[in-house]
Amino acid sequence: MKLKRILALTAASLMALTGLAGCGDSSSSKSDTAESKAESSAAESTADSAAAESGQDDSKQDDSKPADDTPKPIRDISAWDLVKEMTYGWNLGNTMDATGKNGLGNETAWQPVKTTKGVFDLLTKDGFNLARIPVTWGDHMDESYKIDPEWMARVHEIVDYAIDDGMFVILNTHHEEWYFPTEENKEQDKEQLKALWEQVAEEFKNYDEHLIFEGLNEPRLRGTAKEWNGGDKSSREIVAEYEKVFYDTVRASGGNNAKRILMMTGYAASTNQNCLKAVYLPEGDDKIIVSVHAYLPYSFALDTKGTSKYDPNNSDIKNLFRTLNTTFISKNIPVIVGEYGSMNKTHENGEQNIADRVQCVTDYLTAAKELGIPCVWWDNNAVFGNGENFGLMNRDVMGAEWYFPEIVEAIKKVYS
Repeated sequence: MKLKRILALTAASLMALTGLAGCGDSSSSKSDTAESKAESSAAESTADSAAAESGQDDSKQDDSKPADDTPKPIRDISAWDLVKEMTYGWNLGNTMDATGKNGLGNETAWQPVKTTKGVFDLLTKDGFNLARIPVTWGDHMDESYKIDPEWMARVHEIVDYAIDDGMFVILNTHHEEWYFPTEENKEQDKEQLKALWEQVAEEFKNYDEHLIFEGLNEPRLRGTAKEWNGGDKSSREIVAEYEKVFYDTVRASGGNNAKRILMMTGYAASTNQNCLKAVYLPEGDDKIIVSVHAYLPYSFALDTKGTSKYDPNNSDIKNLFRTLNTTFISKNIPVIVGEYGSMNKTHENGEQNIADRVQCVTDYLTAAKELGIPCVWWDNNAVFGNGENFGLMNRDVMGAEWYFPEIVEAIKKVYS
């Protein structure tokens, strides 16, 4: 192993020892029964200051980014056709999705690195053209549900890093611990969700089709026995009600949002059949994508106490894509796997399981590509430690670099 990588991995291990690994959720190890566990610019002066501080050249301007309050031209394209333009994706995990009342400090609460444009430069260099930017908003809202303008501006700045590189961007609501799909909570949840998406939709209404909104992330009965087991009929129906609020709010918000591609998530983003059947799909709108999460095979990919070895004969990956094909793809309903990946583990002989991860991602993406389903790797900037170590990119270097270039090359090879 090269000295440079050894040093990078050693640094990353120190970062990960905090235990804040996160994998869509920072507090739980997740699995379903059959599939595993399976967000107008910021003020110009702020952007200029940030660019100057990071030494970036902001002279480049992408046509997808609005320069003023005039909406950029947006293609009247179906989600089905837009998805065909996507390759493979990456999540900016454990960053803007961190929870806590730390204001802008949340960005480095779960990992120590502020996001730079170099992150997205590296992604595009290696063929990634889809970035998912998980954002927690609730901790940055006041009692009247107004979002902190500094937080909104920082999210906006990061979105622009990716947009300026020509990427598709999924912007979502992430660790929103205030939504809890029960009859007792749903009306207040819907009120806050509507207020949240009114503000986000207004902020980004002039962007073109490169910006995609995802209403919810893994909405579920947190802390209950049903949390990762498909919920129940009532909770699945209430999640669909939440998604309708998201949908109606964005579609009524003006600008380009009448044509914006939206992602709909079922209960817990689960691939459980009952959850998939309950996903809210508005009739007559061809700009909808279904969002699911699936870390497979579970024992290898997500279970911190599971195996470090990948079994290519395991049928979980094949079953996943068979289910997605039957339920959605065969009906011309596009799907994005918004989170997937496998953890860095160590074999009994002390070697890292890189070769196993290479084979797993090859099998996973080969099956996904056959159905035209883009997949977005969950990267929480954690590599070693006792948590969920999904880190692929070392963000703490000038321009960023890959911890595991072998895995990235395997991803690229599937799409070559």
